[in-house]
Amino acid sequence: MIGIIGKKLGMTQIFAADGEQIPVTVVEAPPNPVVKVTAKGNAGFAAVELGYGTQRLARESVKGETKSPRGRRATTAEVGHAKKAGLAAPPEVLRSFRLDAKANPNVEIPTYSVGDLITVGLFQPGDVVKVTGTSKGRGFQGVVKRYGIGGGPNTHGNTKHRRPGSVGAGTDPSRVIKGKKMPGHYGAARHTQINLRVVKIDGERNLIYIRGAVAGPTNGIVLVRKQG
Repeated sequence: MIGIIGKKLGMTQIFAADGEQIPVTVVEAPPNPVVKVTAKGNAGFAAVELGYGTQRLARESVKGETKSPRGRRATTAEVGHAKKAGLAAPPEVLRSFRLDAKANPNVEIPTYSVGDLITVGLFQPGDVVKVTGTSKGRGFQGVVKRYGIGGGPNTHGNTKHRRPGSVGAGTDPSRVIKGKKMPGHYGAARHTQINLRVVKIDGERNLIYIRGAVAGPTNGIVLVRKQG
């Protein structure tokens, strides 16, 4: 379903009319331009590509100048792709949103055109949404932090307090089973939290208040989509 690209500002609390304290995640989602429209016949499903933010452009070449500008600049392909949508600068983030629901193909597909703007007005308080973000990267971690394994005893001569212990059987099958919980890279993975509810919409400041927590660090990019 259609959604919007935003930036996670952090968490706070708001109070309902009856005094209930509600923990919310605040997502800032400025208007997203529609950069590309995919018809259902071309890819098998209808989708739109939305943009968020802007990239810096390369400086005009000056005769005799050999220095290149510092920092990353948009490529020629990105500039051309944005120009087709009537944008002055390529978006910093591009994400595709499927319009038709796989669970219910009979749902009416909304129509969008290149250049349309998707705003936070797409959502209303009470809407159920799912939010996709990239979890915080925590580097290489052991099994205690990565999986919550209890570890070994702290007394009676034990010296392997946070070790994983035995990882495989002996003669049969004489190998470590695939998928065994082992130390390794933790976090920095795509995660989707479902069944979240929109509590408040601030159209003037382009803010969405979503009950509960979502994956990702402060200022991380998140996708807020209608669930259904």
